[in-house]
Amino acid sequence: MEVNLENSTSELPPESSAEMPKDRRREALGNLCVLPDEILCSILTSLTPLDVARLSCVSSVIYILCNEEPLWMSLCLNNVKRHIEYQGSWKKTALHQLDLPYQYYETCKRPLHFNGFNSLFLYRRLYRCYTSLNGFSFDGGTIERKENIYLEEFQRDYDGQKPVLISGLSDNWPARKSWTTEQLSAKYGDAKFRLSQRSSQKITMKFKDYLSYMQIQHDEDPLYIFDEKFGDSAPDLLKDYTVPHLFQEDYFDILDSEKRPPFRWLIIGPERSGASWHVDPALSSAWNTLISGRKRWALYPPGRVPSGVTVHVNEEDGDVNIDGPSSLQWWLDFYPLLTDAEKPIECTQLPGETIFVPSGWWHCVLNLETTIAVTQNFVNSKNFEFVCLDMSPGYRHKGVCRAGVLALDEGSFEDLKKNGLCLDNKLSSFDATRKEKRLKICQPLEDSENENDTNSLSKCHGLGSLEFSYDINFLAMFLDKERDHYNSLWASGNCIGQREMREWLWKLWLGRPELRDLIWKGACIALNAGKWFERVGEICAFHGLPSPLHDEKLPVGTGSNPVYLVADYAIKIFVEDGLEASLYGLGTELEFYSLLHKVNSPLKNYIPGVLASGILLFENGLYTVFPWDGKGIPEVIANCNFISIKHKKTDFPFGVWSKKQFECQNAGMSPCESGNSGKCSLIWPYIVTKRCRGNIYAELRDTLPWEDTLNLASFLGEKLHNLHIVPCPSSNASLLRVGEQIELPHDNRFLEIAADKIHIAAEWNLFISTLNRKRKDLSDRLTKWGDPIPRKLIEKVAEYIPHDFAEFLDIFEEVCKSCTWVHSDVMDDNIYMTQCSSAGSTCHLLAEDGYVNCYSSNRGQKHSWHPSHILDFSNLSIGDPILDLIPIHLDIFRGDSRLLKQFLKSYGLALGRKRSLNELVKDNRFHRLSYRAMCYCILHDDNILGAIFSLWKELKTANSWEEVEETVWGDLNDYLASFC
Repeated sequence: MEVNLENSTSELPPESSAEMPKDRRREALGNLCVLPDEILCSILTSLTPLDVARLSCVSSVIYILCNEEPLWMSLCLNNVKRHIEYQGSWKKTALHQLDLPYQYYETCKRPLHFNGFNSLFLYRRLYRCYTSLNGFSFDGGTIERKENIYLEEFQRDYDGQKPVLISGLSDNWPARKSWTTEQLSAKYGDAKFRLSQRSSQKITMKFKDYLSYMQIQHDEDPLYIFDEKFGDSAPDLLKDYTVPHLFQEDYFDILDSEKRPPFRWLIIGPERSGASWHVDPALSSAWNTLISGRKRWALYPPGRVPSGVTVHVNEEDGDVNIDGPSSLQWWLDFYPLLTDAEKPIECTQLPGETIFVPSGWWHCVLNLETTIAVTQNFVNSKNFEFVCLDMSPGYRHKGVCRAGVLALDEGSFEDLKKNGLCLDNKLSSFDATRKEKRLKICQPLEDSENENDTNSLSKCHGLGSLEFSYDINFLAMFLDKERDHYNSLWASGNCIGQREMREWLWKLWLGRPELRDLIWKGACIALNAGKWFERVGEICAFHGLPSPLHDEKLPVGTGSNPVYLVADYAIKIFVEDGLEASLYGLGTELEFYSLLHKVNSPLKNYIPGVLASGILLFENGLYTVFPWDGKGIPEVIANCNFISIKHKKTDFPFGVWSKKQFECQNAGMSPCESGNSGKCSLIWPYIVTKRCRGNIYAELRDTLPWEDTLNLASFLGEKLHNLHIVPCPSSNASLLRVGEQIELPHDNRFLEIAADKIHIAAEWNLFISTLNRKRKDLSDRLTKWGDPIPRKLIEKVAEYIPHDFAEFLDIFEEVCKSCTWVHSDVMDDNIYMTQCSSAGSTCHLLAEDGYVNCYSSNRGQKHSWHPSHILDFSNLSIGDPILDLIPIHLDIFRGDSRLLKQFLKSYGLALGRKRSLNELVKDNRFHRLSYRAMCYCILHDDNILGAIFSLWKELKTANSWEEVEETVWGDLNDYLASFC
């Protein structure tokens, strides 16, 4: 059917002056008439704008539904490819985004009218779009009001306990005078600000355009500025206010700015805008200061789910989503139905007032007129353990924190009884009868026979005598003891990543020693630190090592496996990705160390020496240690029926080639598909090495002189050179001959080696097959990672990367006929540095054979810090050496091309070959080192692209992957011309 974009504005039919016309709904909708208008409108939001335009031609009622302004608002925001430019209506804005010819805009002025159709749903929505809130300022005064209270009073009576509305905290802020729409527009009119979350991607609008939108819009839930990055687009705004003295303590401020979760927001919105019911991220607390306008607040204590709200908790990763009406809809449709006992505590916030919202409290905000405000979230001693709880693995405790006893099922109740919980209070019938509507964990709970029979409902779920308590000891009882932090799925809704969370705890442990008792409690909740401390103690006792001291209780650093520094020893327990992956990690590392000594590689002097290794077993309440040097299959493992790969008789059955097969087998699979469910194992491989003295590079980065950083780049170039020339162990696979086939197991196809090809090492088969498997569902994976990866580039990724990575084979065969060792994880926390006092002095470093001199490429020059060791070889793999440049360039060098060039100068190995003139003319992308590096970034298991678009912010507007490739990796192509 031809697209018809005419008559784009729909209106409700005028009232009939005589006889009521015949209802046209059944005839116009056909079989769809059984669906309520609400469902039909919801279905339409999942279509594209052009599909909705086509569908509007079907019938009169469909025409009305397809031309509703709220629908086009949703369609527009779901298909934003650049910042919003509001055109006076959402349909015109959608047409503008589609770059359609201008004549289509003119047709928007000629609406069609139909009688015989009435919709209470559409009428209510239309009413909400045009309602005025001028008289909506009544205040029951149920939130306490204070004026300039002292810190001691706030901590004693309110912090971590209840909300309070405070005046006088912002009296001296410049923002009180300068933050008006007129002054902000004059200074920041062209600055782009982020808008409230109405789609899966970040939406921005120029401030002057947003002001125009505010003045002419009639939306039920208007867009409002809610920008956590306003300090980037308008840095002077940060000088116009200060954090009130009551909220100065914030444990997240110990993190670097790029690793700290969003914590402050500029909020500007018109009448009817606001925030629907929610609990603040990570159960943090918040303060919100209003500069101008009036805000209406409603709050419920933790565990009290507001009427009309449903909590969804993902059983796999614990991610929490909340469904509910808009703020305006809740106040108009739900609030009037509440009894006095069911109503929230409320207030109307006036200019200059600051409201404090404690951890875990539900709140809903409605702007009664155009408002400007600033808000910040923070973590302090009163909510620290709750924040750690919210980031711990599992899902049940997250539901209980927000929905209280409504989150519990019969199994949860039985667990509580096993834990000896005293149940002596009654669940209110009000909460019980709304259980089905207000909480959802994966699958809806089965309906009771009589929904109004509160006793049968309580009895069915075993909740008749349980009372919710927002107490950390009570809430911690709902943690899933079978889930392990180090190999569980990480919820995308968590405020920071796993690595950042471990870094946060470690930095607090080092930087705030006076808080160690509190930090330890939080770490036991988030990391299960008490159990890991117990296990490392067993390893120390077996090998006769000193017992860990009090200060050595917490795992160090940010790595994916718990590592402990005990006296002169470093102990790493392998847990990442489950037991089988851990065995391959340790087995490969031990195989590599054995090979280093066999070939007498100079690299061995820059890797901590291995003192012991083995396997720890927990069985029948007791720990047992089994020494293991990587050779053979230990009996404790042989007795386990879990190994997915049949091992051949080799010196190192869990060495690198078995690991590569395991990686290929699981590539492109979700953790659930690969068998990594996050459940705790009772077997843990471990390794004990000598402890390096000095500091990790991550701690020194911001204070190192440029000469020392340049020296580090030279060090890494030389050491990676030595790593990549270490011979790989035999794979026991003969070279494939001309005419033979390489199986690509991801889709049962085969690649035949052409007659003009030289022999190809069979080892490349695993590498290529793994890449091809990682290509599976690539766009979906990048979309899930989301911001800051530009959506338009995600849409182009399939055409950028090779359809089949076997096309790389001719490159490999001409440059490096065999695979090389790849460290895979040379990052800023895996480089140790030691200090030298003066020029020409000798720094003594503990190494495997005693002491060796520290590395310096420029002897005689004064360097305060020298690199000494490379750590953490558990991620060792075999493949293309370019893979090692990714963490070095992006994490250690932070994209500095000068450091990359210094690295390549010291590295000196061929990564490609010189291209012929014919190839240069054709610009064969497979011969560009930059192209290979970019492909590896896109396919990486970690969100490498997120790091790229955070380091090079200008690339967020890039139009092609080639543009990103050239900016990030273009220097590699110069290296190709110079050294190969």
